[in-house]
Amino acid sequence: MIEAISALTLGTHDMARAVRFYRALGFELLYGGESAAFTSFRAGPGYLNLTAQPEDKRWSWWGRAIFYVDDVDALHARALAAGFQPSTQPRDAEWGERYFHLSDPDGHELSFARPLRQPGRI
Repeated sequence: MIEAISALTLGTHDMARAVRFYRALGFELLYGGESAAFTSFRAGPGYLNLTAQPEDKRWSWWGRAIFYVDDVDALHARALAAGFQPSTQPRDAEWGERYFHLSDPDGHELSFARPLRQPGRI
């Protein structure tokens, strides 16, 4: 049985720019950094990794990474304050989450979400 996702690794053409982006959103840098070929951030109990890729390596839309956060609206405000342009405003979804979407500098789509409390549930 699969227990959990340990890490998500994304390619980047510009490690320095990508590291600055994720640090501005509050990801904790654990390994690597702006001049490294591989960088790792804490993402709850797992990890978000970045790996440097050559300019000729291209990718198209591959899906979306979803991160649960304490406060969706606060992170959205932090992203705006850092000069980022989320593709959506925070909203409550019919499937029971509050979320917004934001693409990183390499085009990887991210979603930041929080489960909504339902009556009778904690």
